[in-house]
Amino acid sequence: MRFLFLNHIQNAQQSIKSNRLRSLLTMIGITIGVASITTIMALSAGANKIVSSQVDALGGNIAVIRPGVAPEDTIDGLSSIAADRQYAASSLTDADVMAVQSIENVKAVAPIMVLGGAVTGKNEGPKNTPIVATTPELADVSGLKVSDGQFLDPALNASTAVIGPQLSINLFGTEHSIGYTVKIKGEPFTIIGILKRTNDPINYNNVDFDNSILINLGSGRELNQGATHLQQINIQSDSVANLDSVIVETNKALLRNHFNEVDFSVLSGEQIAQPTSRIFTAIAGVSVAIAAISLVVGGVGIMNIMLVSVAERTREIGIRKALGASNWDIVAQFLIESLALSIGGGISGYIIGYISAFAISTFLTFDPVLNWEIAGIAIGVSVVIGTLFGIYPAIKAARKDPISALRQYE
Repeated sequence: MRFLFLNHIQNAQQSIKSNRLRSLLTMIGITIGVASITTIMALSAGANKIVSSQVDALGGNIAVIRPGVAPEDTIDGLSSIAADRQYAASSLTDADVMAVQSIENVKAVAPIMVLGGAVTGKNEGPKNTPIVATTPELADVSGLKVSDGQFLDPALNASTAVIGPQLSINLFGTEHSIGYTVKIKGEPFTIIGILKRTNDPINYNNVDFDNSILINLGSGRELNQGATHLQQINIQSDSVANLDSVIVETNKALLRNHFNEVDFSVLSGEQIAQPTSRIFTAIAGVSVAIAAISLVVGGVGIMNIMLVSVAERTREIGIRKALGASNWDIVAQFLIESLALSIGGGISGYIIGYISAFAISTFLTFDPVLNWEIAGIAIGVSVVIGTLFGIYPAIKAARKDPISALRQYE
């Protein structure tokens, strides 16, 4: 049995070598399909890992409160994430912030209210520049650092701001804009600090701090006509061990404030990254489905070339069956050849896919993830395509009558 299997592999190798150009062209469809899927999955995994890594880097004692209930893993849930953030009124209030601050084992609380509007300096800033109204605790909770000047301080004038390095360049042509005056929605603010560049537009705060300007929460409330519209409340416990108890007490406190209505979510660990992960997963899923079309095209190419091979080797099939080869032996011979073409294309596609992923990542703020799961999927898909599209030509070859096959080329 082992000898026959090795013999089938040798026959497949000889057949592919004797028609190298034809075999190469046949594998291209599989190579393109697997390369596309590998690139998408590697980059998607890298994007999904960003937020989780950020939370872990902060010590694992971070929880966040967001308005609304966390969306489910359904198409409707995925499609509602962006809409909820943009159009739904926040259920979080100043009273919620005060309630959380009074909870035992809470080290710091940092509310975040993001406004969009006109920001101007010497130049006009991008439209809807993120204006982040928050408290000084955000620096500690989110690990924000200043490269020049200082962070927000309630002891200073309320009309002060901390600016992201890229926004500073956009407004003043330099990162060194300490003491400059910027107008936010027509109101003047003095810059007292420049944030250290993060290069993390994707983060659990959903704010690109490099392109944002930060002001005190009270100032943000005034710019928002006296209303507080909190997108998130960050909580830092005094230790990882106490985080669970803090989350339990936070839920109790917010339920009392919200009249026992669950219109908020308290998230920690992997849960914080889920909304971002769901979006990337959905995008990756659609992209993979589109890329899979090339796999079907490649599979049809394999079936076509295998049918041609069966027709060309009809006499060989007749000789083998006349010498005692069973139908299974013939099926195995051609199926192994089909798998060799498909797996060869899959391996080359996997390599090309990762080369492409790393090349694309040079323009992004994250790296692709290299793991065995993606390799397994790439090889698994190749095996499935080779089997599905190779089984019919193999069965057709096995059903040939040996006498008719030997007479065909007489």
